[in-house]
Amino acid sequence: MTPTLVRHHRYADSSASVDAGTRARDWAEIQERMLAPLYEAVYERLEVGAGTRMLSLGCGSGLALLIAASRGARVTGVDSDRERLALARERLSPDQGPETGLDRPHPRARLVEGVSAAEPEGAPYNLVTAFQPVGCAAGDSEGLAPALASAVPLAVRGATVVLAGWGPPERCATAPVLEVAARLTGSSRAPRPASGWRPALRDDLEEVAARAGLKPDGSGRVSCPFGYADVDSAVRGLLSTGLFDAAIRATDRSQVEKEIAEALHPHLRPDGTVWMPNVFRYLVCVA
Repeated sequence: MTPTLVRHHRYADSSASVDAGTRARDWAEIQERMLAPLYEAVYERLEVGAGTRMLSLGCGSGLALLIAASRGARVTGVDSDRERLALARERLSPDQGPETGLDRPHPRARLVEGVSAAEPEGAPYNLVTAFQPVGCAAGDSEGLAPALASAVPLAVRGATVVLAGWGPPERCATAPVLEVAARLTGSSRAPRPASGWRPALRDDLEEVAARAGLKPDGSGRVSCPFGYADVDSAVRGLLSTGLFDAAIRATDRSQVEKEIAEALHPHLRPDGTVWMPNVFRYLVCVA
């Protein structure tokens, strides 16, 4: 699947802080779709369908849930980001009740705000996913192992658990752009900096699985190119990932935006679009 190129306007004042709602919408409208090939590959491999009862940890704005539900799965999404979760509700509630003003949710989807697993409605889960990629920022997996540990008792014995992460830096054209975050926070020499971006390591996903008591049972790599309509859209999409938050705190937003834009120049095509091939990795485990 090729990401759709979407054009967006730049912030009126790039040095100003961006409200959480705008940031969440940038993620949903610009960045999240870049991971759609990952979702599709995992679902195809696991034959996700009508018999699947899926719990998605860190479900974000719900694209992975929507794709699974469209394949017939019953899905529950959990996320602590209230703004992203609100967008997921919009995405999974396409029909509005004009008489009552109430949403009519997708019949196979449920959304829960929080950081830990949600009790299933009916039969236990048989698939648990954590698609938010780990391994590219210090501490980005710290809360994942406990969340997975809380989810396992809610799943059937031998349930499948899927973790996702960034691929090797040499296979990710976006890696040099993300290095801007490390450089601006002064952490580029540290193997595991206190904050900000760091190169993904080969065993990141296996470490999380071990801490959660999961048994690895296969893995895969998926091409997830990042495609943007222009540099402004690319900057907004990349900032929505949160990987540049430490750099913004260390300097200021306008400086970070300027340096990201400069780092994107090698990936700028003659028509003004931005294209960066990347590889993401997933790990399949048994609970």
